[in-house]
Amino acid sequence: MAESEEDYWWAPKRYGIGTGMPLAWQAWAIAAAYTLVVVGGVWAILPLSPLAFAAIVLAATAALLVVCARKTRGGWRWRWGERD
Repeated sequence: MAESEEDYWWAPKRYGIGTGMPLAWQAWAIAAAYTLVVVGGVWAILPLSPLAFAAIVLAATAALLVVCARKTRGGWRWRWGERD
């Protein structure tokens, strides 16, 4: 099944590899949720258990990277700007 433009939440970076600017509200929601998890963890979990905070941030970052990779238009690959 071919994906349409609505299925992509982020534009690819112009140079390098990875995700660029958000294209959809879902991307902004994911970014906001990630930020809330990290900032909330700093206030609520870090003072109690630095190891638990590190584990939560690591898991949230891994989940964010998976979603970004799957929802970036054209996928993640190296890009050379105008030549690509």
